[in-house]
Amino acid sequence: MQGHPMKEAMSKLKDYTSKLFNSDSYSDEEFNEEYLEIDTDKAAAERNKIIVKPYTISDFEEIKPTLDALREGYTIALVNIKPLKDKDIVELKRTINKLKKTCDAIEGDIAGFGDDWIVVTPNFAKVHRSHHVEEVQE
Repeated sequence: MQGHPMKEAMSKLKDYTSKLFNSDSYSDEEFNEEYLEIDTDKAAAERNKIIVKPYTISDFEEIKPTLDALREGYTIALVNIKPLKDKDIVELKRTINKLKKTCDAIEGDIAGFGDDWIVVTPNFAKVHRSHHVEEVQE
């Protein structure tokens, strides 16, 4: 059974640097006999991309995936609140309050687009406000 590739690579790198800095003399052949290939992790690169993702909330209990994505910091959430607005105004206010509190906690931005959509951004993004964009009220 092989060990983890990154762990093996770091171990080899440590051995090479140890030889380099702890030895008065070394030969180039000693360091050229093997080379270290580092494979970039495409999955990690994908996780670091910004995602603009739509969410539809028709019940307060459906808010968790939106909040989790916002807390991760790589998602700009476009939230359709129309189903909840048509169903229960009290739950709508509770949902908007929770979105605002999370937005404040992550130092993001939140704004309404028309009557049915809310955009919530992480701290690195700001919503441009014009006559089509409104402050979200609790």
